[in-house]
Amino acid sequence: MGDDERTLLLPGQPLPFPHGAKVTPGAGTYARDGYIVASRVGYSEGGLAGVPSSAHTTASVVGTQVPLVLPRAESTILGRVTRVTPRQATVSILVVDGLPCGGAQATSSGTRSNHAAGEGIDGSDFQGIVRAQDVRTTEKDSVVLSECFRPGDIIRAAVISLGDARSYYLSTARNDLGVVHATGGAATQYGWAPARHSLQPLSWREMVDPATGRTEKRKCAKPAWL
Repeated sequence: MGDDERTLLLPGQPLPFPHGAKVTPGAGTYARDGYIVASRVGYSEGGLAGVPSSAHTTASVVGTQVPLVLPRAESTILGRVTRVTPRQATVSILVVDGLPCGGAQATSSGTRSNHAAGEGIDGSDFQGIVRAQDVRTTEKDSVVLSECFRPGDIIRAAVISLGDARSYYLSTARNDLGVVHATGGAATQYGWAPARHSLQPLSWREMVDPATGRTEKRKCAKPAWL
């Protein structure tokens, strides 16, 4: 099966396998909170979705062999939110127009590294920011960024300009742009603690934990099936 026939996995994204299957983390993966998740940009090896629930297998993620690309104006990116302040959200850019971005530096596994995912020298090569005025097209003055994004969220955004020497300027001011993957969390005395459950979009500004029914505010990207 070619790379173009499989789903591209991002660092931190759970690998699909049947409930109850005995899966051991292998190359390019690690165990977290009962899940096997990807540690690099690539594709799952072995077709885990078709593994019988009684089988024992080793999960691995192989790096993509396609050339890595750079963000440019009007590109659509996927990225992980790393920091949120009242004025802007900082995003580590992982995928540009469907292709992993980064330099051509090889990792010890022989695959190219994705600097933005923390696999390069300092993990800061491809950073973007979503300013408060670029989150949505209406009521820009009332945007509260902590109610739109949280660290760890995966977002789809458009590159609106090359920004400065450190960051690209990103926008989520379209229906199809915004948070595409997030996990629930709860406030603790030590800050915000993520939960295990993936949230599902409830509206353009709310997501719900299907296990508990608890809702959280986000600027959601409209799902493709709606």
